Amino acid sequence: MVSVMKRTALLALLLLASACSRTDPAAQFAAAQKAFAAEDYAAARAQVLGALEGDGSNRDMLLLYARTQLRLGDGDGAQAALTHLEEAGFSGPELVHMKAKAAILRGQPQAALNLLGQDNGAEAWRLRAAAESALDNAPAALEALRRGLAANPRHYALVHDYARFLIAAQDYPAAGKAVETLRQIGPARLDTLMMTGTLAAEQGQFDGAESSYKAAAKAFPSRIEPLTALASLAEMQGRIDAAGSFVAQAAKIGPGHPEVIDLTVLLASEKGDWETVRKTLVGRETSLDPRSANAMSYAEALLRLGHPEQARAMFAQALLLSPQNPYARIMLAEAQLAVGDARSALRTVQPLSSSVLAGERELDLAVRAATAARDPSVGALTARLQSPALKLNQQLVSAGQSALVRQDWSAALAAFGKIPGHENDAEALRLMAIAASRLGQVDLAFGYADRALELAPRNADMMHTAALVRLEAGRDRDQMLRLMKQASQLDPANRLFRVDLARAVATNG
Repeated sequence: MVSVMKRTALLALLLLASACSRTDPAAQFAAAQKAFAAEDYAAARAQVLGALEGDGSNRDMLLLYARTQLRLGDGDGAQAALTHLEEAGFSGPELVHMKAKAAILRGQPQAALNLLGQDNGAEAWRLRAAAESALDNAPAALEALRRGLAANPRHYALVHDYARFLIAAQDYPAAGKAVETLRQIGPARLDTLMMTGTLAAEQGQFDGAESSYKAAAKAFPSRIEPLTALASLAEMQGRIDAAGSFVAQAAKIGPGHPEVIDLTVLLASEKGDWETVRKTLVGRETSLDPRSANAMSYAEALLRLGHPEQARAMFAQALLLSPQNPYARIMLAEAQLAVGDARSALRTVQPLSSSVLAGERELDLAVRAATAARDPSVGALTARLQSPALKLNQQLVSAGQSALVRQDWSAALAAFGKIPGHENDAEALRLMAIAASRLGQVDLAFGYADRALELAPRNADMMHTAALVRLEAGRDRDQMLRLMKQASQLDPANRLFRVDLARAVATNG
């Protein structure tokens, strides 16, 4: 039955192609090969489908179609072509690798691992890493990447995936070496330009990132990724109109592309255009991860458009799954206050409003909640909100956060260290620990991180930071691994925690 369904899927695509084209199959296949070589996979798919309409049993055409579907992330379409190829007698390692990739795309990572068996080639290790990542097993994914690189240190896709892993782990020196290898192997490839830009952006080098992304957009005008990257970069810098322009260009190529939707929602949220947020996401809301930016933007749209009960339920779920997310916390408090549950709102916002890093928004919300609840804390909260010192504190917080983005660790340490009460504030100390660690001031980093953990012993962020400074210093490895595991257990969906746990396991292995 499954085989029949896969053949039916392929037949449907071929029938679609037949309605669009009656040109020479050989000419279309040549055009498809040219488009594939240029990394224009959407055009390659259209052309090869037209070719297959005239020569549906051609193995070379079916193989190109399957490769194209994999590059486009269509596991079902690829699997249909692979089944057809296999029934026509095609076999070998490439077929196994393609079937494994299709299985991963179809949400079947364990099936992919089973298919790969004892294959010890570089591509097999790369696919194992992807499957293990899909299974949320970051240590096994990192081990697979490293074993693959040992088999072939210049396997382009493997080096690319390794660079992406290292960037996610914020191991920028190692990531820089991997990106340099990409430049040596494929300097003009889209993934090289994009990864170069991503590494620069992650390190606060926005001009370099923009240059790489623009080069990619010029070289690959049919691809959406450079435009969405430019939009994200502009948004990070507060250039909202420029971001919107890039999104509009991307939407002309792929209006339903997930990145276009994500950015449309993000920019509409920043403009307070909640009706656009609602219209963009309505019908998709049940499939959204409650912790995702889109889910919380949709929840905020519901709140702003007069549906606070629905918003409260969504934000409560988000905060339950990601208790360290300040946006989820403050928006849950807003929703609780909107439905008349002022006391719960005050309890929810308290971890934010009590911090020395608290700004006007957190304090104003706490004052409103305390007033509505007739809580005696309203006087002290109002005094803090109206204090002349608040503006100075916020200038220091802003300076510290900006310095962290620029990776000016000395400036970050100095700014946070000037905030009154920082020595008893877990979040301020956590940020100072990171800055001190990056400066190589190991003992100072340990002191800040351990004090932060002492103040908030059940906070996953504090556990992670205390583990991270140990990982970076190469000291106290048993404690480091214990804390890293605890942080990942408390917040299993946190990608940074997962990749740092993988590094910790590898270091301790």
